Amino acid sequence: MPDANTGLAATGSAHPHARTRPGFMTGRIPTGIRMCSVLVLLFSVSLIPPVLVAMQFGEATQVHTYINAMLLLVGTGVGGLLATRQKSTPLRQRDGFLVVVLFWVVFAACGAVPFVIDTGVHMRFVDAMFESVSGITTTGASVLSGLDAQPRSIIYYRAQLNFLGGLGIVVLAMALLPYLGVGGAKLYQSETPGPMKEDRMTPRLADTAKSLWLIYSAITLICALAYHLAGVPWFDAVCYSMATMSLGGFSTHDASLGLYDSAAVEIVGGVFSLLAAANFALYFRMIQTRSIRPWLVDLEFKFFLKVFGVVAAITVVTLWLSGTFAPWEAAYHGFFQAASVFTGNGINTVGYPGGWPAAVCMLLIVSSFFGGCVGSTSGAIKSMRVLLLVREVKREIMQLIHPNAQLSVRLHRRSVPDTAVQAVVTFVSLYMISAGVFTLLLCFTGLDPVSAFATTAGCLNNMGIGYGETGGGFGGINDAAKWLMSLAMIWGRLEVLPVLVILSRSYWRY
Repeated sequence: MPDANTGLAATGSAHPHARTRPGFMTGRIPTGIRMCSVLVLLFSVSLIPPVLVAMQFGEATQVHTYINAMLLLVGTGVGGLLATRQKSTPLRQRDGFLVVVLFWVVFAACGAVPFVIDTGVHMRFVDAMFESVSGITTTGASVLSGLDAQPRSIIYYRAQLNFLGGLGIVVLAMALLPYLGVGGAKLYQSETPGPMKEDRMTPRLADTAKSLWLIYSAITLICALAYHLAGVPWFDAVCYSMATMSLGGFSTHDASLGLYDSAAVEIVGGVFSLLAAANFALYFRMIQTRSIRPWLVDLEFKFFLKVFGVVAAITVVTLWLSGTFAPWEAAYHGFFQAASVFTGNGINTVGYPGGWPAAVCMLLIVSSFFGGCVGSTSGAIKSMRVLLLVREVKREIMQLIHPNAQLSVRLHRRSVPDTAVQAVVTFVSLYMISAGVFTLLLCFTGLDPVSAFATTAGCLNNMGIGYGETGGGFGGINDAAKWLMSLAMIWGRLEVLPVLVILSRSYWRY
């Protein structure tokens, strides 16, 4: 006889996963909608600071914009909660991938609302989505021009988008909403960048997320103070600190930090870009042990600094020898811009990229694929993966020289499982294939190959600076290219695999 609840014959011959299909469609989809609804409400609360900024600068139009956006989002969030009450079920690990992707898409849509309804900014939907996706994913690519004439609340709002996206909306949600009880650990695992997804600073997920955000917020405040002491006005200092620590890169002026033409300002920007690109677990361990030893023994961070040192040195020397800058100017301009592009920050200095040697620009663009450390706010491939890949190449070379030797990849005097190494090789391969595909597709939209490659690097690596046709901004590319690069930004932020998982037929089969 068929089971009354499932409709399956109770003979034991049915497919073992067949029972999960109805549950997924009737329980877990509402769970995803419910979680997204809660996060829409959370995002609506984040519009309060822009309202206060608009009031401070006497921007009545923007006050109404943010209040109307808040009301719209509150209504949407409450509607979603009411529609899914008593219909949710606990998430499986596979469901976490879908919800994480939905989070970023939903938050990008929420972030676009103020841009769309603001009558002073006049942004089309495609431009608003591009700007919002760029902010949330901490890319910093912008279609806005004339930033000096834009309302200050809009400038602040863009920086806040960077800040919220810095450590991930999912981690923020798990820090503030542990009562959800819908598989938070699976979401955290799906969102956490890098190959070491199981590493936590504290036993409880909510405590880990809170620790991350407290450290992140504290360093952002210190960064704002440092910018101000270097000569940046408080408003710009706050916005640039959020853009720097998130490695987001949204600027407050068309000339970016180059406006100040100050060695102190650029040194602050460069140093904090490197600090933001470090694994935030190192900060936690430093505080816990009251020692800098965690930094000194961390192989990934030391590898990151070595590679950055080489890139920065080549940049500085080339700027000097090419006559672009005098020695001291080449030193601080080169250091800052190398740190900004290498880490994926994407804030500009004087003349970059238009007036700099093409070789330096291409070096920095290629270096943006390296990225920061695992557990940082950086995008791209990540230092740990590159380090593992280098050691795997060394192992393969040694294996060819000594065919009978039993060799393994080692980190911190321990062997890395072959499955982890294989996962890294797979990821890097998929990432570079993705870069090639996005570059090719951009060529079909009309960009020349060099501009297409640089634009893809800027968006896929969440770095935000283009070259050639997009060197001065992304507003000039056509709508198809903007949608394509919006996808590339999310694709890079989620590190390829979660998106591929939900696009696979097998994911939806059961």
